[in-house]
Amino acid sequence: MGEKMVDKVTRIMKDSKNIRNIAICAHIDHGKTTFSDNLLAGCGMMSEDLAGKACVLDFHEDEKERGITIDSAAVSMVHTYKENEYLVNLIDTPGHVDFGGDVTRAMRAVDGAIVVCCASEGIMPQTETVLRQALRERVKPVLFINKVDRLIKELQLTPEQMQERFVKIITAVNKLIKSIAETEYAEKWQVNVQDGSVAFGSAFHNWAVSIPYMQAKGITFKDIIEAYNSGDAEAEKILAKKAPVHEVVLDMVIDHLPNPTVAQEYRIPKLWRGDQESDEGKSLKTCDSSGPLFFVITKVVIDPQAGEISAGRLFSGTVRKGMDVYMNRAKQNSKIQQVFVYNGAKRDIVSEATAGNIIGVGGVKSRPGETVTLQPTEPFEEIAHLFDPVITKSIQAKKPSDLPKLIEVLRQIGKEDPSIKIEINEETGEHLVSGMGELHLEVIENRIRSEKGVDLQTSPPIVVYRESVTKTGAEAEGKSPNKHNKFYFTVEPLEDVYVEAIKKGELPEGRVKKSDDATWKKMVELGMDTKVARSVKDIHNGNMFIDVTRGIVHINEIIELVLDMFENVMDFGPMANEPCQGVKVLFQDTKLHEDAIHRGPAQVYPAVREGIRGTMRTASPQMLEPIQLLQFEGPADHMGDISKLISNKRGQLIDMQQEGEHVTVKGKLPVAEMFGISSELRSATGGRGTFSLIDQSFEVLPHELQTKVVGQIRERKGLKTDEGE
Repeated sequence: MGEKMVDKVTRIMKDSKNIRNIAICAHIDHGKTTFSDNLLAGCGMMSEDLAGKACVLDFHEDEKERGITIDSAAVSMVHTYKENEYLVNLIDTPGHVDFGGDVTRAMRAVDGAIVVCCASEGIMPQTETVLRQALRERVKPVLFINKVDRLIKELQLTPEQMQERFVKIITAVNKLIKSIAETEYAEKWQVNVQDGSVAFGSAFHNWAVSIPYMQAKGITFKDIIEAYNSGDAEAEKILAKKAPVHEVVLDMVIDHLPNPTVAQEYRIPKLWRGDQESDEGKSLKTCDSSGPLFFVITKVVIDPQAGEISAGRLFSGTVRKGMDVYMNRAKQNSKIQQVFVYNGAKRDIVSEATAGNIIGVGGVKSRPGETVTLQPTEPFEEIAHLFDPVITKSIQAKKPSDLPKLIEVLRQIGKEDPSIKIEINEETGEHLVSGMGELHLEVIENRIRSEKGVDLQTSPPIVVYRESVTKTGAEAEGKSPNKHNKFYFTVEPLEDVYVEAIKKGELPEGRVKKSDDATWKKMVELGMDTKVARSVKDIHNGNMFIDVTRGIVHINEIIELVLDMFENVMDFGPMANEPCQGVKVLFQDTKLHEDAIHRGPAQVYPAVREGIRGTMRTASPQMLEPIQLLQFEGPADHMGDISKLISNKRGQLIDMQQEGEHVTVKGKLPVAEMFGISSELRSATGGRGTFSLIDQSFEVLPHELQTKVVGQIRERKGLKTDEGE
């Protein structure tokens, strides 16, 4: 009787040297899910005939209907290489930019990424985005160039032309790695055909090659082209037998991507801000199974039978069924009721799992980004997403009796997909759901209707704006209700260099601790005075709070309350209750009552809010609107239609390039003007135009629209319309 897969997995998982944690990431429709299917089939976990057609890792009905991956899916498989058995924990991630949050979270759990790139389309905007997400979490990339069959059959390229095309793609990937990665990895992580960190193939036809594999097996590109041109229906199958995709790719993974022990040595200093020299720090860096427990949740799935399953990476220690644990962000105790390993689309229950693995646990009710340990400690860094939600819809239950169910469903969705922002208003029954784009919100709406069975009424989409200041504000005073405490603040625009550093994740968000030398050092490096850097107390959503008060006796007792209210005002700005961005708040002075009882939260909160909002109103506040940088592609004869579409939407044409019959146009468009753009683009280009997102930012709303937009938002939110003008 052969050994069961789950027994194999649990046997190998104990030796972290034989584990590889990897993600598959790519631009939409470059073939990731077909590719994952083939890897599973090769490891004996599904039928080979179904591979590439079943899309096993697309579980949800809507993923199958739309033919795209929406949720990342985890799977563990065993691969034999040079007579050793290796456990490969793989996560298939979405390619559509609206679901980019899933990619970011998957990158926290893995140490290596296979970047899949289509041979005929080459590097696309989303390829760059996924590389950026990987390198930001110090995840090492290798490259798989897919759909090579299209070059032979459709484009009929010669071996020399194919080689040219490959060189172009590889150079572009290396250029991206060099520009995005941190200095010490920019050269070290370049992909290279000669050493085998690049493979070529067709996931659909189930074959792949790399230079080391071709040398070992005596296969050449000429053999492949001849097999396709021979007209023999069996030729593709023979290729798949000669050079199976799973063998070539998993050999490359084991050769070129690090095991958890090697990876955690350099990843932990980036992901965990605790003391690196403590027992916890040493255990994390060496991936020690007998050390303290550190489990980071990267995905929560609500299973109708098993309840909430939290999937994630076990960085240190051993997790066992029945363990009492502590959730550091929720500040709650919990119990692990079950431990799972992934076996294809199924989960198998095991009694324990050791450090360095991607596993699931049941019983811990939490959300992605949570750090689960035995005792309270420093949690892992928040998982920062590249893009913020920019579109909101108001959602209501059609039947009042469905309201409790809808609230429960929205809470579940907030856990399953943290890149969705949900505001629940239990009094009015109106709930706001903010997502990355129209498709993102449409998918969420459909899931509430079909999977959760709640009938909905939704509003037309609303754009999420930001508030900011354009000059230094006058000093404003905030008085506590009992008139015994006074607080004085000024604001000014936060310099671009710090805004950029926060966006890139070089300056971590959150309250700055006394022991946080790295953050202060970074600020001084960026040009801040050492004394001022030491006074930075909080970085929240791209805003900064600096305490420049001197000699205040009871300051330490109230500073946390002041920061609470700073964060509150930054989340709900003075103009229209929209989030703030790029604001520097300076705490100038305070007069406090001697008696602690007279300076509690009820006195401090209103005074601080009044003070910060007051100074912001004198600093020429402005509304910022979300702008997306898009890349449009289409036939060259529709070039005029595409540029007309951009200019009609208050857009700005940035670049236009024509290659043969094909044109690529880059344009900046305000999100407010983009609703329905996909259908307009289709009708303008006869259904042949596509677009993808490259980047997103917030820019000042044109002056003539400021008053109108503020008025509309205030009216929608039921605020007095004369304030904040």
